[in-house]
Amino acid sequence: MTTIALGDRPLDLSELFALSRRGVRAAIAPAAQARVTASRSVVESAVARGATMYGINTGFGKLAGVRIADENLAQLQRNILLSHATGVGDPLQQEQSKLAFALRIHNLALGFSGVRLELLEQALALFCADLIPVIPSQGSVGASGDLAPLSHMALPLIGFGEVHDGDRVISGADALRRVGRSPIQLAEKEGLALINGTQIMTAVGLLALHDAVRIVKSADIACAITVEALRGSERPFQARVHEVRAHEGQKATAANLRALLSGSEVMKSHANCGKVQDAYSLRCSPQVHGASKDGIRFALSVLLTEANSVTDNPLVFPGGDVVSGGNFHGQPVSQALDFAGIALATIANISERRIEQLVNPDISGLPPFLARNPGLESGFMIPQVVAASLASENKTLAHPASVDTVPTSANREDHVSMGVTAARHAAMIARNTAKVIGIELLCACQGLDLGEPLSPGRGVAAAYRALRARVAGLEGDRYLAPDLRVAEEVVLDGSLVAAAEAAVGELAL
Repeated sequence: MTTIALGDRPLDLSELFALSRRGVRAAIAPAAQARVTASRSVVESAVARGATMYGINTGFGKLAGVRIADENLAQLQRNILLSHATGVGDPLQQEQSKLAFALRIHNLALGFSGVRLELLEQALALFCADLIPVIPSQGSVGASGDLAPLSHMALPLIGFGEVHDGDRVISGADALRRVGRSPIQLAEKEGLALINGTQIMTAVGLLALHDAVRIVKSADIACAITVEALRGSERPFQARVHEVRAHEGQKATAANLRALLSGSEVMKSHANCGKVQDAYSLRCSPQVHGASKDGIRFALSVLLTEANSVTDNPLVFPGGDVVSGGNFHGQPVSQALDFAGIALATIANISERRIEQLVNPDISGLPPFLARNPGLESGFMIPQVVAASLASENKTLAHPASVDTVPTSANREDHVSMGVTAARHAAMIARNTAKVIGIELLCACQGLDLGEPLSPGRGVAAAYRALRARVAGLEGDRYLAPDLRVAEEVVLDGSLVAAAEAAVGELAL
Protein backbone atom coordinates (compact mmCIF):
# COMPACT_ATOMS: atom_id res chain seq x y z
CA MET A 1 0.00 0.00 0.00
CA THR A 2 1.38 3.39 -1.03
CA THR A 3 2.20 5.92 1.74
CA ILE A 4 2.97 9.51 0.78
CA ALA A 5 4.80 11.83 3.18
CA LEU A 6 3.14 15.18 3.81
CA GLY A 7 4.58 18.46 5.05
CA ASP A 8 8.07 17.99 3.67
CA ARG A 9 9.03 18.36 -0.01
CA PRO A 10 6.63 19.65 -2.68
CA LEU A 11 4.19 17.04 -3.98
CA ASP A 12 4.07 16.50 -7.74
CA LEU A 13 0.98 15.90 -9.88
CA SER A 14 1.26 12.11 -9.82
CA GLU A 15 1.45 12.09 -6.01
CA LEU A 16 -1.44 14.52 -5.71
CA PHE A 17 -3.54 12.40 -8.04
CA ALA A 18 -2.63 9.29 -6.03
CA LEU A 19 -3.78 11.00 -2.82
CA SER A 20 -7.28 11.24 -4.31
CA ARG A 21 -7.57 7.46 -4.66
CA ARG A 22 -8.83 4.89 -2.21
CA GLY A 23 -6.19 2.72 -0.55
CA VAL A 24 -3.49 5.41 -0.55
CA ARG A 25 -2.17 6.34 2.88
CA ALA A 26 -0.34 9.43 4.10
CA ALA A 27 2.00 10.24 6.96
CA ILE A 28 3.60 13.37 8.39
CA ALA A 29 7.28 13.56 7.47
CA PRO A 30 9.61 13.55 10.53
CA ALA A 31 11.02 17.00 9.73
CA ALA A 32 7.46 18.31 9.42
CA GLN A 33 6.56 16.93 12.83
CA ALA A 34 9.33 18.99 14.37
CA ARG A 35 8.17 22.15 12.60
CA VAL A 36 4.57 21.58 13.67
CA THR A 37 5.66 21.19 17.30
CA ALA A 38 7.78 24.33 17.16
CA SER A 39 4.96 26.31 15.57
CA ARG A 40 2.55 25.16 18.24
CA SER A 41 4.89 26.35 20.98
CA VAL A 42 4.79 29.87 19.49
CA VAL A 43 0.98 29.97 19.81
CA GLU A 44 1.01 28.61 23.34
CA SER A 45 3.64 31.14 24.43
CA ALA A 46 1.72 34.03 22.88
CA VAL A 47 -1.51 32.98 24.57
CA ALA A 48 0.28 32.60 27.90
CA ARG A 49 1.63 36.16 27.77
CA GLY A 50 -1.79 37.57 26.84
CA ALA A 51 -1.02 38.75 23.29
CA THR A 52 -4.05 39.60 21.15
CA MET A 53 -4.03 37.49 17.98
CA TYR A 54 -6.71 37.32 15.30
CA GLY A 55 -8.79 34.16 15.41
CA ILE A 56 -6.84 32.82 18.37
CA ASN A 57 -8.32 34.98 21.08
CA THR A 58 -10.51 37.30 19.00
CA GLY A 59 -13.69 36.88 17.01
CA PHE A 60 -13.65 36.34 13.23
CA GLY A 61 -14.13 38.66 10.26
CA LYS A 62 -16.05 41.79 11.30
CA LEU A 63 -15.86 40.51 14.90
CA ALA A 64 -12.06 40.58 14.95
CA GLY A 65 -12.17 43.41 17.48
CA VAL A 66 -13.96 41.29 20.08
CA ARG A 67 -11.46 39.85 22.59
CA ILE A 68 -12.37 36.35 23.80
CA ALA A 69 -11.74 35.33 27.40
CA ASP A 70 -9.13 32.61 27.92
CA GLU A 71 -11.66 30.17 29.35
CA ASN A 72 -13.67 30.36 26.10
CA LEU A 73 -10.87 29.84 23.59
CA ALA A 74 -11.56 26.14 23.02
CA GLN A 75 -15.27 26.89 22.57
CA LEU A 76 -14.35 29.60 20.05
CA GLN A 77 -12.59 27.06 17.83
CA ARG A 78 -15.43 24.54 18.08
CA ASN A 79 -17.97 27.26 17.32
CA ILE A 80 -16.27 28.32 14.11
CA LEU A 81 -16.58 24.83 12.66
CA LEU A 82 -20.22 24.42 13.66
CA SER A 83 -21.30 27.89 12.55
CA HIS A 84 -19.41 27.86 9.26
CA ALA A 85 -20.51 24.39 8.08
CA THR A 86 -23.32 25.78 5.94
CA GLY A 87 -22.49 24.30 2.54
CA VAL A 88 -25.28 23.37 0.14
CA GLY A 89 -25.70 21.37 -3.05
CA ASP A 90 -24.58 17.93 -4.07
CA PRO A 91 -21.48 16.54 -2.33
CA LEU A 92 -18.13 16.71 -4.04
CA GLN A 93 -16.96 13.47 -5.61
CA GLN A 94 -15.10 11.28 -3.14
CA GLU A 95 -11.84 11.73 -5.08
CA GLN A 96 -12.19 15.50 -4.84
CA SER A 97 -12.92 15.35 -1.12
CA LYS A 98 -10.08 12.97 -0.36
CA LEU A 99 -7.57 15.12 -2.19
CA ALA A 100 -8.85 18.26 -0.43
CA PHE A 101 -8.47 16.44 2.91
CA ALA A 102 -4.89 15.48 2.03
CA LEU A 103 -4.06 19.00 0.89
CA ARG A 104 -5.29 20.50 4.15
CA ILE A 105 -3.22 18.06 6.21
CA HIS A 106 -0.20 18.80 4.01
CA ASN A 107 -0.77 22.54 4.38
CA LEU A 108 -0.94 22.37 8.17
CA ALA A 109 2.05 20.01 8.30
CA LEU A 110 4.25 22.63 6.62
CA GLY A 111 4.49 24.13 10.10
CA PHE A 112 3.18 27.68 9.86
CA SER A 113 -0.27 27.19 11.41
CA GLY A 114 0.34 26.64 15.11
CA VAL A 115 -1.73 23.46 15.41
CA ARG A 116 -0.90 20.44 17.53
CA LEU A 117 0.49 17.28 16.02
CA GLU A 118 -2.48 15.49 17.64
CA LEU A 119 -4.86 17.29 15.32
CA LEU A 120 -3.02 16.05 12.25
CA GLU A 121 -2.93 12.52 13.64
CA GLN A 122 -6.71 12.67 14.11
CA ALA A 123 -7.15 13.68 10.48
CA LEU A 124 -4.71 11.04 9.22
CA ALA A 125 -6.56 8.29 11.10
CA LEU A 126 -9.67 8.99 9.03
CA PHE A 127 -7.78 9.65 5.80
CA CYS A 128 -5.80 6.40 5.92
CA ALA A 129 -8.98 4.43 6.62
CA ASP A 130 -10.62 5.94 3.50
CA LEU A 131 -13.24 7.59 5.71
CA ILE A 132 -13.64 10.75 3.66
CA PRO A 133 -15.71 13.73 4.84
CA VAL A 134 -18.89 14.51 2.94
CA ILE A 135 -18.37 18.04 1.59
CA PRO A 136 -21.17 20.03 -0.10
CA SER A 137 -20.02 21.48 -3.40
CA GLN A 138 -21.55 24.96 -3.07
CA GLY A 139 -21.15 27.80 -0.61
CA SER A 140 -17.60 29.13 -0.97
CA VAL A 141 -16.70 32.55 -2.38
CA GLY A 142 -13.01 31.68 -2.36
CA ALA A 143 -11.61 34.16 0.13
CA SER A 144 -10.93 33.76 3.82
CA GLY A 145 -10.47 30.32 2.36
CA ASP A 146 -13.10 27.82 1.30
CA LEU A 147 -14.77 28.38 4.65
CA ALA A 148 -18.07 26.50 4.37
CA PRO A 149 -16.82 23.37 2.57
CA LEU A 150 -13.66 23.12 4.68
CA SER A 151 -15.80 23.36 7.81
CA HIS A 152 -17.74 20.31 6.63
CA MET A 153 -14.42 18.59 6.01
CA ALA A 154 -13.25 19.34 9.56
CA LEU A 155 -16.45 18.43 11.44
CA PRO A 156 -15.76 14.67 11.66
CA LEU A 157 -12.59 15.40 13.64
CA ILE A 158 -14.77 16.65 16.48
CA GLY A 159 -17.45 13.98 16.04
CA PHE A 160 -19.89 15.90 13.85
CA GLY A 161 -20.71 15.90 10.15
CA GLU A 162 -20.80 12.97 7.78
CA VAL A 163 -18.24 10.67 6.20
CA HIS A 164 -18.13 8.50 3.09
CA ASP A 165 -17.52 4.88 4.04
CA GLY A 166 -17.29 3.30 0.62
CA ASP A 167 -20.72 3.57 -0.99
CA ARG A 168 -22.51 4.52 2.21
CA VAL A 169 -22.51 7.59 4.42
CA ILE A 170 -21.98 7.39 8.18
CA SER A 171 -21.78 10.01 10.92
CA GLY A 172 -18.50 11.62 11.90
CA ALA A 173 -18.88 10.11 15.37
CA ASP A 174 -19.27 6.61 13.93
CA ALA A 175 -16.25 7.18 11.69
CA LEU A 176 -14.08 8.03 14.69
CA ARG A 177 -15.30 4.92 16.49
CA ARG A 178 -14.34 2.88 13.43
CA VAL A 179 -10.71 3.97 13.84
CA GLY A 180 -10.74 3.76 17.63
CA ARG A 181 -10.59 7.47 18.31
CA SER A 182 -12.65 9.97 20.28
CA PRO A 183 -13.67 13.46 19.13
CA ILE A 184 -10.77 15.84 19.60
CA GLN A 185 -11.15 19.00 21.67
CA LEU A 186 -9.75 21.82 19.60
CA ALA A 187 -7.09 24.08 21.08
CA GLU A 188 -6.40 27.72 20.29
CA LYS A 189 -6.14 28.50 16.56
CA GLU A 190 -7.03 24.96 15.41
CA GLY A 191 -10.59 25.49 14.23
CA LEU A 192 -9.56 28.51 12.20
CA ALA A 193 -6.49 26.70 10.87
CA LEU A 194 -8.65 23.88 9.54
CA ILE A 195 -10.82 26.14 7.39
CA ASN A 196 -8.61 29.04 6.25
CA GLY A 197 -7.32 27.85 2.90
CA THR A 198 -7.92 27.12 -0.76
CA GLN A 199 -7.87 23.33 -0.64
CA ILE A 200 -11.35 22.75 -2.10
CA MET A 201 -10.78 24.82 -5.23
CA THR A 202 -7.26 23.42 -5.54
CA ALA A 203 -8.34 19.78 -5.23
CA VAL A 204 -11.23 20.09 -7.67
CA GLY A 205 -9.01 22.05 -10.05
CA LEU A 206 -6.07 19.65 -9.89
CA LEU A 207 -8.24 16.66 -10.74
CA ALA A 208 -9.79 18.58 -13.64
CA LEU A 209 -6.31 19.43 -14.91
CA HIS A 210 -5.20 15.81 -14.56
CA ASP A 211 -8.07 14.96 -16.89
CA ALA A 212 -7.20 17.92 -19.10
CA VAL A 213 -3.73 16.53 -19.86
CA ARG A 214 -5.29 13.33 -21.20
CA ILE A 215 -8.00 15.26 -23.02
CA VAL A 216 -5.66 17.50 -25.00
CA LYS A 217 -3.41 14.59 -25.96
CA SER A 218 -6.52 12.63 -26.98
CA ALA A 219 -7.60 15.65 -29.03
CA ASP A 220 -4.33 15.41 -31.00
CA ILE A 221 -5.00 11.71 -31.58
CA ALA A 222 -8.59 12.32 -32.66
CA CYS A 223 -7.44 15.07 -35.01
CA ALA A 224 -4.83 12.79 -36.59
CA ILE A 225 -7.44 10.08 -37.21
CA THR A 226 -9.77 12.71 -38.70
CA VAL A 227 -7.03 13.98 -40.99
CA GLU A 228 -6.56 10.43 -42.28
CA ALA A 229 -10.30 9.77 -42.63
CA LEU A 230 -10.82 13.02 -44.59
CA ARG A 231 -7.68 12.59 -46.69
CA GLY A 232 -6.34 15.81 -45.30
CA SER A 233 -2.81 17.08 -45.71
CA GLU A 234 0.09 16.67 -43.33
CA ARG A 235 2.01 19.57 -44.89
CA PRO A 236 0.66 22.16 -42.38
CA PHE A 237 2.28 20.15 -39.60
CA GLN A 238 5.83 20.45 -40.91
CA ALA A 239 8.27 21.51 -38.22
CA ARG A 240 9.55 24.51 -40.19
CA VAL A 241 6.05 26.01 -40.23
CA HIS A 242 5.91 26.07 -36.45
CA GLU A 243 9.51 26.99 -35.74
CA VAL A 244 8.89 30.41 -37.26
CA ARG A 245 6.09 31.10 -34.75
CA ALA A 246 7.54 29.05 -31.90
CA HIS A 247 4.76 28.86 -29.32
CA GLU A 248 5.52 25.77 -27.24
CA GLY A 249 2.07 24.24 -27.36
CA GLN A 250 1.80 24.80 -31.09
CA LYS A 251 5.16 23.11 -31.73
CA ALA A 252 4.22 20.24 -29.43
CA THR A 253 0.92 19.63 -31.21
CA ALA A 254 2.51 19.68 -34.66
CA ALA A 255 5.17 17.23 -33.46
CA ASN A 256 2.47 14.94 -32.05
CA LEU A 257 0.56 14.99 -35.33
CA ARG A 258 3.70 14.21 -37.33
CA ALA A 259 4.45 11.28 -35.04
CA LEU A 260 0.89 9.94 -35.12
CA LEU A 261 0.72 10.16 -38.94
CA SER A 262 4.21 8.75 -39.51
CA GLY A 263 4.22 5.80 -41.92
CA SER A 264 0.74 6.51 -43.25
CA GLU A 265 -0.18 5.00 -46.60
CA VAL A 266 -3.22 7.27 -46.58
CA MET A 267 -1.06 10.39 -46.57
CA LYS A 268 1.11 9.04 -49.38
CA SER A 269 -1.91 8.14 -51.50
CA HIS A 270 -2.99 11.75 -52.02
CA ALA A 271 0.25 13.64 -51.58
CA ASN A 272 -0.17 15.22 -54.99
CA CYS A 273 -3.95 15.56 -55.09
CA GLY A 274 -5.69 18.74 -56.24
CA LYS A 275 -6.89 19.84 -52.82
CA VAL A 276 -5.28 23.18 -51.99
CA GLN A 277 -6.12 23.68 -48.31
CA ASP A 278 -7.96 21.87 -45.54
CA ALA A 279 -10.47 23.54 -43.26
CA TYR A 280 -9.12 25.43 -40.27
CA SER A 281 -10.25 22.70 -37.86
CA LEU A 282 -7.62 20.42 -39.45
CA ARG A 283 -5.01 22.82 -40.79
CA CYS A 284 -4.95 25.08 -37.72
CA SER A 285 -5.15 22.35 -35.10
CA PRO A 286 -1.55 22.94 -33.93
CA GLN A 287 -2.31 26.62 -33.36
CA VAL A 288 -5.62 25.97 -31.57
CA HIS A 289 -4.69 22.85 -29.59
CA GLY A 290 -1.35 24.45 -28.83
CA ALA A 291 -2.86 27.57 -27.32
CA SER A 292 -5.04 25.39 -25.11
CA LYS A 293 -2.01 23.37 -24.02
CA ASP A 294 -0.15 26.55 -23.10
CA GLY A 295 -3.12 27.55 -20.93
CA ILE A 296 -3.34 24.17 -19.26
CA ARG A 297 0.39 24.08 -18.51
CA PHE A 298 0.09 27.53 -16.95
CA ALA A 299 -2.86 26.42 -14.81
CA LEU A 300 -0.98 23.31 -13.72
CA SER A 301 2.01 25.37 -12.61
CA VAL A 302 -0.23 27.66 -10.54
CA LEU A 303 -2.13 24.84 -8.87
CA LEU A 304 0.98 22.80 -8.11
CA THR A 305 2.43 25.90 -6.44
CA GLU A 306 -0.80 26.38 -4.50
CA ALA A 307 -0.98 22.75 -3.40
CA ASN A 308 2.44 23.09 -1.77
CA SER A 309 1.91 26.56 -0.29
CA VAL A 310 0.74 27.75 3.12
CA THR A 311 -2.70 29.35 2.79
CA ASP A 312 -3.60 29.69 6.47
CA ASN A 313 -4.22 32.91 8.41
CA PRO A 314 -2.78 34.10 10.70
CA LEU A 315 0.61 32.61 9.95
CA VAL A 316 2.90 31.49 12.75
CA PHE A 317 6.57 32.11 12.02
CA PRO A 318 9.66 30.79 13.80
CA GLY A 319 10.89 33.26 16.40
CA GLY A 320 7.45 34.06 17.72
CA ASP A 321 5.77 36.24 15.10
CA VAL A 322 2.06 35.68 14.40
CA VAL A 323 1.09 37.63 11.29
CA SER A 324 -2.39 38.18 9.87
CA GLY A 325 -2.28 38.28 6.09
CA GLY A 326 -4.25 37.10 3.07
CA ASN A 327 -2.75 33.87 1.75
CA PHE A 328 -6.21 32.30 1.85
CA HIS A 329 -7.37 34.44 -1.08
CA GLY A 330 -8.03 32.22 -4.09
CA GLN A 331 -7.45 34.69 -6.94
CA PRO A 332 -4.39 32.93 -8.42
CA VAL A 333 -6.23 29.61 -8.50
CA SER A 334 -9.49 31.10 -9.72
CA GLN A 335 -7.92 32.93 -12.65
CA ALA A 336 -5.83 29.93 -13.65
CA LEU A 337 -8.85 27.63 -13.63
CA ASP A 338 -10.91 30.10 -15.63
CA PHE A 339 -8.10 30.04 -18.18
CA ALA A 340 -8.10 26.21 -18.13
CA GLY A 341 -11.86 26.13 -18.65
CA ILE A 342 -11.57 28.43 -21.66
CA ALA A 343 -8.74 26.30 -23.04
CA LEU A 344 -10.77 23.09 -22.74
CA ALA A 345 -13.89 24.70 -24.18
CA THR A 346 -11.80 25.69 -27.21
CA ILE A 347 -10.72 22.06 -27.67
CA ALA A 348 -14.38 21.00 -27.68
CA ASN A 349 -15.25 23.74 -30.18
CA ILE A 350 -12.67 22.69 -32.75
CA SER A 351 -13.38 18.99 -32.25
CA GLU A 352 -17.08 19.54 -32.90
CA ARG A 353 -16.17 21.29 -36.16
CA ARG A 354 -14.08 18.30 -37.23
CA ILE A 355 -17.04 16.04 -36.44
CA GLU A 356 -19.12 18.18 -38.80
CA GLN A 357 -16.42 17.76 -41.44
CA LEU A 358 -16.70 13.98 -41.05
CA VAL A 359 -20.49 13.61 -41.14
CA ASN A 360 -21.25 16.19 -43.85
CA PRO A 361 -21.07 14.49 -47.28
CA ASP A 362 -20.71 17.84 -49.04
CA ILE A 363 -17.32 18.17 -47.34
CA SER A 364 -16.08 14.70 -46.47
CA GLY A 365 -16.43 12.62 -49.62
CA LEU A 366 -17.72 9.93 -47.28
CA PRO A 367 -21.28 8.55 -47.04
CA PRO A 368 -23.74 10.94 -45.36
CA PHE A 369 -23.41 10.81 -41.58
CA LEU A 370 -20.98 7.91 -41.98
CA ALA A 371 -23.90 5.50 -42.42
CA ARG A 372 -23.45 2.38 -44.55
CA ASN A 373 -27.01 2.67 -45.86
CA PRO A 374 -27.83 6.42 -45.70
CA GLY A 375 -31.51 7.24 -45.54
CA LEU A 376 -32.54 3.98 -43.97
CA GLU A 377 -29.81 4.61 -41.41
CA SER A 378 -28.98 7.88 -39.62
CA GLY A 379 -25.45 6.84 -38.69
CA PHE A 380 -23.68 9.52 -36.67
CA MET A 381 -26.18 12.29 -37.41
CA ILE A 382 -27.25 12.82 -33.80
CA PRO A 383 -23.86 12.35 -32.09
CA GLN A 384 -22.81 15.49 -33.99
CA VAL A 385 -25.84 17.24 -32.49
CA VAL A 386 -24.78 16.02 -29.04
CA ALA A 387 -21.28 17.40 -29.62
CA ALA A 388 -22.77 20.75 -30.63
CA SER A 389 -24.88 20.79 -27.48
CA LEU A 390 -21.89 20.05 -25.25
CA ALA A 391 -19.70 22.64 -26.96
CA SER A 392 -22.43 25.24 -26.51
CA GLU A 393 -22.87 24.37 -22.85
CA ASN A 394 -19.13 24.80 -22.36
CA LYS A 395 -19.35 28.34 -23.66
CA THR A 396 -21.72 29.32 -20.86
CA LEU A 397 -19.60 27.52 -18.25
CA ALA A 398 -16.44 29.24 -19.53
CA HIS A 399 -17.64 32.69 -18.47
CA PRO A 400 -14.87 33.61 -16.01
CA ALA A 401 -15.82 33.29 -12.37
CA SER A 402 -12.71 35.15 -11.21
CA VAL A 403 -13.97 38.50 -12.49
CA ASP A 404 -16.94 38.34 -10.13
CA THR A 405 -16.87 39.43 -6.52
CA VAL A 406 -19.58 39.94 -3.88
CA PRO A 407 -18.50 41.59 -0.62
CA THR A 408 -19.15 39.44 2.47
CA SER A 409 -18.77 39.56 6.24
CA ALA A 410 -20.14 43.08 6.69
CA ASN A 411 -17.79 44.33 3.93
CA ARG A 412 -14.65 43.24 5.80
CA GLU A 413 -14.10 40.60 3.13
CA ASP A 414 -14.81 43.02 0.31
CA HIS A 415 -13.09 41.25 -2.59
CA VAL A 416 -13.42 37.52 -3.17
CA SER A 417 -12.24 35.11 -5.89
CA MET A 418 -15.13 32.70 -6.55
CA GLY A 419 -12.44 30.04 -6.87
CA VAL A 420 -14.60 27.00 -6.17
CA THR A 421 -17.03 28.13 -8.86
CA ALA A 422 -14.12 28.40 -11.31
CA ALA A 423 -12.91 24.93 -10.29
CA ARG A 424 -16.33 23.31 -10.56
CA HIS A 425 -16.91 24.87 -13.96
CA ALA A 426 -13.49 23.76 -15.21
CA ALA A 427 -14.27 20.20 -14.08
CA MET A 428 -17.63 20.27 -15.88
CA ILE A 429 -16.03 21.64 -19.05
CA ALA A 430 -13.38 18.91 -18.90
CA ARG A 431 -16.04 16.20 -18.75
CA ASN A 432 -18.01 17.74 -21.58
CA THR A 433 -14.89 18.05 -23.70
CA ALA A 434 -13.94 14.42 -23.10
CA LYS A 435 -17.38 13.47 -24.41
CA VAL A 436 -16.90 15.57 -27.55
CA ILE A 437 -13.46 14.07 -28.21
CA GLY A 438 -15.00 10.62 -27.74
CA ILE A 439 -17.59 11.41 -30.42
CA GLU A 440 -14.88 12.60 -32.79
CA LEU A 441 -12.98 9.36 -32.21
CA LEU A 442 -16.06 7.29 -33.06
CA CYS A 443 -16.72 9.29 -36.21
CA ALA A 444 -13.10 9.41 -37.35
CA CYS A 445 -12.60 5.67 -36.88
CA GLN A 446 -15.84 5.06 -38.81
CA GLY A 447 -14.45 7.30 -41.53
CA LEU A 448 -11.35 5.10 -41.73
CA ASP A 449 -13.59 2.03 -42.00
CA LEU A 450 -15.47 3.59 -44.93
CA GLY A 451 -12.37 4.76 -46.81
CA GLU A 452 -9.88 3.00 -49.00
CA PRO A 453 -8.14 -0.05 -47.48
CA LEU A 454 -4.87 1.75 -46.76
CA SER A 455 -2.81 1.59 -43.60
CA PRO A 456 -2.92 4.75 -41.47
CA GLY A 457 0.01 6.13 -39.50
CA ARG A 458 1.51 4.07 -36.69
CA GLY A 459 0.02 6.18 -33.93
CA VAL A 460 -3.35 6.42 -35.63
CA ALA A 461 -3.44 2.65 -36.15
CA ALA A 462 -2.63 2.00 -32.50
CA ALA A 463 -5.33 4.42 -31.31
CA TYR A 464 -7.82 2.90 -33.76
CA ARG A 465 -7.15 -0.58 -32.36
CA ALA A 466 -7.55 0.69 -28.79
CA LEU A 467 -10.97 2.12 -29.58
CA ARG A 468 -12.11 -0.85 -31.65
CA ALA A 469 -11.17 -3.21 -28.82
CA ARG A 470 -14.02 -1.63 -26.88
CA VAL A 471 -16.41 -0.26 -29.52
CA ALA A 472 -17.23 -2.04 -32.77
CA GLY A 473 -17.62 -0.16 -36.02
CA LEU A 474 -21.11 0.86 -37.10
CA GLU A 475 -22.57 -1.67 -39.55
CA GLY A 476 -26.11 -0.37 -39.15
CA ASP A 477 -28.05 1.83 -36.78
CA ARG A 478 -27.88 0.66 -33.17
CA TYR A 479 -28.23 2.02 -29.65
CA LEU A 480 -25.30 4.48 -29.62
CA ALA A 481 -25.43 6.00 -26.12
CA PRO A 482 -23.30 3.17 -24.62
CA ASP A 483 -20.71 3.68 -27.37
CA LEU A 484 -20.47 7.36 -26.49
CA ARG A 485 -19.92 6.50 -22.83
CA VAL A 486 -17.15 4.04 -23.67
CA ALA A 487 -15.46 6.52 -26.01
CA GLU A 488 -15.42 9.08 -23.20
CA GLU A 489 -13.90 6.50 -20.86
CA VAL A 490 -11.18 5.70 -23.41
CA VAL A 491 -10.18 9.36 -23.24
CA LEU A 492 -10.37 9.80 -19.46
CA ASP A 493 -8.89 6.48 -18.35
CA GLY A 494 -5.74 7.13 -20.36
CA SER A 495 -5.96 3.96 -22.47
CA LEU A 496 -6.18 5.82 -25.78
CA VAL A 497 -3.11 7.93 -25.04
CA ALA A 498 -1.22 4.90 -23.70
CA ALA A 499 -1.90 2.93 -26.87
CA ALA A 500 -0.73 5.74 -29.14
CA GLU A 501 2.35 6.44 -27.01
CA ALA A 502 3.31 2.77 -27.04
CA ALA A 503 3.51 3.08 -30.83
CA VAL A 504 5.18 6.48 -31.30
CA GLY A 505 6.62 7.54 -27.95
CA GLU A 506 5.38 10.08 -25.43
CA LEU A 507 3.10 12.76 -26.81
CA ALA A 508 4.06 16.29 -25.81
CA LEU A 509 1.84 18.58 -23.77
